Amino acid sequence: MPTFEWEVVFGREFARLDRGNQAAFLAAVAQFVEDLAAGSSPRPGLRVKGVKGSSGVFEMSWAEDGRATFAYGEERAQGQPHIIWRRVGTHAIFRRP
Repeated sequence: MPTFEWEVVFGREFARLDRGNQAAFLAAVAQFVEDLAAGSSPRPGLRVKGVKGSSGVFEMSWAEDGRATFAYGEERAQGQPHIIWRRVGTHAIFRRP
């Protein structure tokens, strides 16, 4: 099972999301984790891709204007990816992904 952590700014931003957006993000994360646990690439609907100009930082879409950024960290469990959640919110997070 993939492991994860989040940066302090991510925690603050997640807490500011309304309950509906929190639920939408968590549903997208469940799909993302399912794909990673199966050894698959993230499903196309999550639109995971690299953030231009930010090497090693990726974005995931979880709503029409809902985005989260993350990076892959060092494995914590053998053979499993480790995700570091960086930012969550609207497109505005891309000013400092």
